[in-house]
Amino acid sequence: MHISEGVLSGPVLLGGAGLAVAGTVIGLKRIDYDQIMSVAMLSAAFFIASLVHVPVGPANAHLILSGLLGVVLGWAAFPSILVALVLQAVLFQFGGFTVLGLNTFTMAAPAVLCFYVFKPMLSKDGANRFAGAFACGFMAMLLSALLTAGALALTGEAFVGAAKVLLAAHLPVMVIEGVITGFVYTFLAKVKPEALAVSSLADRG
Repeated sequence: MHISEGVLSGPVLLGGAGLAVAGTVIGLKRIDYDQIMSVAMLSAAFFIASLVHVPVGPANAHLILSGLLGVVLGWAAFPSILVALVLQAVLFQFGGFTVLGLNTFTMAAPAVLCFYVFKPMLSKDGANRFAGAFACGFMAMLLSALLTAGALALTGEAFVGAAKVLLAAHLPVMVIEGVITGFVYTFLAKVKPEALAVSSLADRG
């Protein structure tokens, strides 16, 4: 899902960077002291999961676990993903610094959106909770792929074909993301519900 440097046009890069900054600022303001460990651990999980990737044109197909970050962290998914992407750019040259903002936005924004859309299901028990978490994992990946494909398409017609390949390559990954998110979220809801973003919002009234 990382877009490489030297691919996107200036306006697309600037737009993505501005949106990423806004999301990160909101995310930092929403982080509670008790959430810091969860943010760090999920940032590490994102970092490791997205290291195993398959090149697809100018981008890569791989797990990102953004839906899981969304359902557990809410808005804090923005700074969590940003930190992981910075480390990947520094240590392994994945993505790059010029596309850092755009890559952060395309992965974090869908995670936060899905959290709020499926929050009623996440708050329930049993199959409804699993279905809501699965939907978050699946849809977050789908929306990220669509945003990435859209960024490529906006850059020029030459990238439209690559955008279509990117979407197709991520379809099986979306199902895997949904299953992982469903199982991990339902487990956390049973053993450590206070760590979840749904619980944090409830505490704030």
